[in-house]
Amino acid sequence: MRYAQIRRYDVANGPGIRTTFFVTGCRHNCYNCFNKEYQDFNFGEIWTDKETREVIDYLKLDEVKGLTVLGGEPFQNEIDLFKILKDIKKESNKDIWIYSGYTFEEILKDENKKNLLELVDVLVDGRFVEALKDLKLKFRGSSNQRIIDIQKSLNENKIVEINL
Repeated sequence: MRYAQIRRYDVANGPGIRTTFFVTGCRHNCYNCFNKEYQDFNFGEIWTDKETREVIDYLKLDEVKGLTVLGGEPFQNEIDLFKILKDIKKESNKDIWIYSGYTFEEILKDENKKNLLELVDVLVDGRFVEALKDLKLKFRGSSNQRIIDIQKSLNENKIVEINL
């Protein structure tokens, strides 16, 4: 898996101060994607154990509330990302947000994607739709996208949205 960047501190992609990283590679090709260069699966650097350790160290900082994973498309890197998040969760109990162009329902249909989903706390789902762009929305770009509490949704067998 490749990644474009790791941010120790990010306040735009989830509540509070978060550590974020951006994977590369995405086949959705959403019109006016804000990370167009990250769609290339060959863009960026190869993720190693060094990057995993860096993220774990950032998550140990008291001021960091949690981790957010963006892209690219995390769920098109689901095999590698599953291992990385498992390693991170062994050393951190902070919440994990993940952004995806896939919907919750689409993710559940694929076993590998579902396995990755089960490691996260919050999913911001759905492709960016330019016609539905709304700058007033928190933590998402278009009104079709949902902020979903994953653990509650899986436990209750229905989508439980978080209203922010």
